[in-house]
Amino acid sequence: QVQLVESGGGTVQPGGSLRLSCAASGSIISINAINWYRQAPGKERELVAGITSGGVTNYADSVKGRFTISRGNAWNTVYLQMNSLKPEDTAIYYCNADAQSAMDYWGKGTLVTVSS
Repeated sequence: QVQLVESGGGTVQPGGSLRLSCAASGSIISINAINWYRQAPGKERELVAGITSGGVTNYADSVKGRFTISRGNAWNTVYLQMNSLKPEDTAIYYCNADAQSAMDYWGKGTLVTVSS
């Protein structure tokens, strides 16, 4: 089992920055990749960024050049640095872990609101 807890959400003006954190605990040695998803009101959940155990990262086109995903040496914490935020980035952001044996874990989410 893997537990994920997100933090760092809040309200920020357009053009501002936030850093989200995803704290992982439990069987973190089984994690293959950690991803950030988001879900805006009335929209489907979408992949924002991901990072593999080998450090390979990927991003949605809508956030490339603005968001950066990173982690420490272990899977204890994964970060999502979000810069140049736009109102359309407003959403609940979820941390997701892909683990061995096709196991999939989710956190409860953290709300990001971009508004003037």
